[in-house]
Amino acid sequence: MPIEAQHIKKDPAIQKLLTKMPSHMADSFTDEQLVQLKSAIGSREWGKHKIDVRGTFPVPFFKSRIYYVFLMGRNYRNLSRQEKVISAFTIAAFTFLFIVFSVLFGLLVLYLIKSALGIDLFKGFSLGIWSWFKTLWT
Repeated sequence: MPIEAQHIKKDPAIQKLLTKMPSHMADSFTDEQLVQLKSAIGSREWGKHKIDVRGTFPVPFFKSRIYYVFLMGRNYRNLSRQEKVISAFTIAAFTFLFIVFSVLFGLLVLYLIKSALGIDLFKGFSLGIWSWFKTLWT
């Protein structure tokens, strides 16, 4: 749908763009230039994402609706120093959690193997994991 030059100055995106610049510059654009600007802004070639989920849902007892946007894709921007620190912390936290989970799971598997073989490390003491595990499968 082509944008008509006679209505281009009423377009909300163009109005917002023009209000962000000095008035003498905003007034210097021709309608044809504004149409081309609108076309360039509206193409959204820069905003393509692998996952792009958008929608709205009604709010009960209100006339308004709420919108949601979920975008995911590769980040091509250069990260700021704070973003780099947060990224490093997040990677370290996930690595730590993965190692802790792996160690705990490994200990559980070793404990179950020990119990299945009937090996008692301490006479008369049990954590109760083996009996709980046996009830799951019977």
